[in-house]
Amino acid sequence: NALRAVSLGAYDFLAKPFEPEMLALTIERAYRLWELQSENRRLQALQPTGALGGLVTRDPEMLRISRVIERVASSDATVMLLGESGTGKEVLAQALHTASKRSGKFVAINCAAIPEALLESELFGYEKGAFTGAGKTTVGKIETANGGTLMLDEIGDLPQALQAKLLRFLQERKIERIGGRQEIAVDVRVVCATHQDLQELIKQQRFREDLFYRLAEIVVNIPALRERQGDALLLAQVFLRRFAMEQRRSLTLTESAMAVIEQYHWPGNVRQLLNSTKRAAIMADGNRVSAEDLGIKSTTEVSDADAAAKLDLRLARENAERQVVVAALARTSGNMARAAELLGISRPTLYDLMNRLAIRQIQEG
Repeated sequence: NALRAVSLGAYDFLAKPFEPEMLALTIERAYRLWELQSENRRLQALQPTGALGGLVTRDPEMLRISRVIERVASSDATVMLLGESGTGKEVLAQALHTASKRSGKFVAINCAAIPEALLESELFGYEKGAFTGAGKTTVGKIETANGGTLMLDEIGDLPQALQAKLLRFLQERKIERIGGRQEIAVDVRVVCATHQDLQELIKQQRFREDLFYRLAEIVVNIPALRERQGDALLLAQVFLRRFAMEQRRSLTLTESAMAVIEQYHWPGNVRQLLNSTKRAAIMADGNRVSAEDLGIKSTTEVSDADAAAKLDLRLARENAERQVVVAALARTSGNMARAAELLGISRPTLYDLMNRLAIRQIQEG
């Protein structure tokens, strides 16, 4: 009996008669073990797994992009990630680095966030005494990423003076620190990203065309969140679960909140959705997250009942059938025989359908 009980999942087995103190100690130990296992599961759930573990999607286009990232990861091709701000360009760049199995670091630099006067030294480094204040030799971001991946974020904002120097590095795979005379060979995978239209910048002569074609060996266009089928709600539920775990709460979205998430335009994309979900997890009263908790303004007010009705398959089928029947009757000017033929059904079936859908018969003519 003891062996059978333990094999079925029992923590321990006490035979009668037993000491009450021993029973209390056994229960306390079992509870502590359960707490440790629960905490371990919680921490594992917060950690993404695999090269694309940080990417959550069901959208066909995003799944295709995932396959592209996995396919090109093993090569040294330069990858250009295009898409609106907040669509997940850095997540994909990280995934590309992880899937590549490169031994070096993943180093990212935002070309728009660093003043032009400092950007060159940040990228290429400098020798001691190269300029006033250069008290020691400093390694740049490109050299730091040696053996790994360098992400040039907002590449469209790279100053023109640096575009020629970057092009030379991409061709030669060698750099010279500012104030240096020695060429340094660097083995680095380059990934660039921007939300700007580089072709338009080329027409305006603000971006070198030869640099564009050197960077655009593999181009990945990332769709905005509003263009991804079902991803907004899927991501919101994943984010909410993560924040609920951090707060040790149990949170669920109401029907109206889910409807607002599905209908909203999300101009800030995944970044905005993440912030809205975090706000909702903090502001929610109880365990239910309402549309108001999200802090976004929807164009239409949606109640829980209305949101649930939109997912009523029978109602959706009836609405679709009504639209098609009315369109067929309108096209045939109410001629039942021709409308039935157009719909691919018999005339009696059309009469029954109109009766069930409460569609009034109009005069044939």
